[in-house]
Amino acid sequence: MENKMYKVDIVTRSEKLEELKEELAKIGVTGMTVSNVYGCGLSGGHREVYRGHDVQINLVPKIKIEIVIYETPVEDVIRTAEKVCRTGDIGDGKIFVFEVAQAVKIRTGERDGAAIIDNKA
Repeated sequence: MENKMYKVDIVTRSEKLEELKEELAKIGVTGMTVSNVYGCGLSGGHREVYRGHDVQINLVPKIKIEIVIYETPVEDVIRTAEKVCRTGDIGDGKIFVFEVAQAVKIRTGERDGAAIIDNKA
């Protein structure tokens, strides 16, 4: 059976990053891209007073972790992210999963699974 490639985007609280990296490494995730992002969702943001004016803040700072996987089961990644990032409060984040049609490692020209697997061994 041929493995499929998936991209998993996790948008969550920045304080969860270190624990999430550690737990993902335990299940075989060897690489990721992390970005600081701002977003809004069901919480609708909050109000703050800035220089005496009432301001609606509806973009909340988060982090976005992007992972492309080939050998690690996608359900393991989802379960791990849920376990680490869930606090039960609004703002825990979201997980998005996409099928990846193709990957190319620019340095070597390797494609698909070979482009993303850890072949240091």
